[in-house]
Amino acid sequence: MFRTSSSPDPTEFAGKRAIVTGGSRGIGAAIVQRLLDGGATVVTTARNATDETPKAATFIRGDVGTLAGVQAFAAAALAELGGVDIVVNNAAAARAHIGGISSIPDEEWIDALDLNYLSAVRVTNALLPALREAGPGGVIVNISSGAALTPPPPLAHYGAAKAALNAYSKALASELAPAGIRVTTIIPGNVLTPGADAIRQNFADAMDVPLAATTAGIPLGRPGDPRDIAEAVAYLASDRAQWVTGVSLTVDGGELPIV
Repeated sequence: MFRTSSSPDPTEFAGKRAIVTGGSRGIGAAIVQRLLDGGATVVTTARNATDETPKAATFIRGDVGTLAGVQAFAAAALAELGGVDIVVNNAAAARAHIGGISSIPDEEWIDALDLNYLSAVRVTNALLPALREAGPGGVIVNISSGAALTPPPPLAHYGAAKAALNAYSKALASELAPAGIRVTTIIPGNVLTPGADAIRQNFADAMDVPLAATTAGIPLGRPGDPRDIAEAVAYLASDRAQWVTGVSLTVDGGELPIV
């Protein structure tokens, strides 16, 4: 069980303007709430809001899986905020194909790249002029996946897209460092979210094992909570990490291999 720590410093992100994609539920909603708790003004997007979507954030309905959708959202978000200091590219989705790689339809490879990789590229490109205008201190945090490191065949399309995101993030960090803009990546392990739970259930059904068996091997003894990832984002987005860029931070309870 996630242990709630002391209350976040409500002034840590005071005056900061944050944009988070995929913030309607799960990890994204936890990131939005953590930035709000730190004093940031936050705009988020997803195809639809849910009961989990933090009410104190501005929610803009949109689809960052397409270039047109990204451009529309970025324009609306910047109009709302007047600029941006923190960008968190979290939007993602996947569907497991238990039949293996050859059973993944061509269109799902394209969809996986559009949402899980190119959305981050497009959002960053759309917001980069505003980040530069804000001056040194801008932050981009990209949310990847353990599937980028150890992709199971049924999720090969998702893992490939997230691996591309990792490579892109490292290159972008080098390019933007002279401008004082930091770029980092978080690689979550098995986190309890509605989307990930559905995928784990697919694997459990295919192996004829209980759902709990899919997270039984985590060394720290429990699956992740979305707040575990949100705390990592808060660190990387803060001045506490002002000399940190180009890294991929694995947050997984010790489950994934060291690479």
